Amino acid sequence: MASPSVMKSTRKLRVLAIDVGGSHVKTRVSTRRQIRQFESGPDLTAGQMVKRVQQLTGDWIYDVVSIGYPGVVMHNKVLIEPHHLGGGWVGFDFRRAFGRPTRIMNDAVMQAIGTYEGGRMLFLGLGTGLGSALIIDGIVAPMELAHLPFKKGRAYEYYAGEAGRRRLGANKWSKIVGEIVKRFSTALEADYVVIGGGNARKLRRLPKIARLGNNDFAFIGGFRVWQTAPRTMARRGRNPLIAVI
Repeated sequence: MASPSVMKSTRKLRVLAIDVGGSHVKTRVSTRRQIRQFESGPDLTAGQMVKRVQQLTGDWIYDVVSIGYPGVVMHNKVLIEPHHLGGGWVGFDFRRAFGRPTRIMNDAVMQAIGTYEGGRMLFLGLGTGLGSALIIDGIVAPMELAHLPFKKGRAYEYYAGEAGRRRLGANKWSKIVGEIVKRFSTALEADYVVIGGGNARKLRRLPKIARLGNNDFAFIGGFRVWQTAPRTMARRGRNPLIAVI
């Protein structure tokens, strides 16, 4: 994804943030607290998502759009079709469809940006799959840790995702998530870990280095990517986003 450009307008941008998930698509505009949503699912295409969002938010006024997408994104483009949605995402022109400047990023990245408080933070999103992102002094690095091998030739997502939680049961799943947090935080030298996503609050115990996030922070992240801040401010934790790589 491209680095946020400096916005020269003196008026604060009104941002529509869209959090695309495997079960729901949630929307919020930066000038309102209200969240509107609709069900997604394995047949939802990119075009259908845009049409449903436009219908749902027809009375909202916004200047720009942020989209959190459950898959690989680079340079503001979707690289791989989603595992849990319909097709048509790769190559889709979201800017043209919405008629406004649009930034699309991995959904874990968007939520990570919303929860970031400075320093070196690892974000892990527990939901249908396993999302991940690392932020170091305001520089955001999207990651695909979920598909690395973990045990018995299976990927981390096989154990930490929703299917793994149902298969293993709450106690064993929580223990394995704790092991995953320890491995990743050690390898990436994280100052702290934020665990978000719809299943975060289903953990039996929270790893010592971790704190709970909240899915609503995805909207804050969507708003923040249209802001800029000097590097010194980012290190102090105020308006911390500098760039997404």
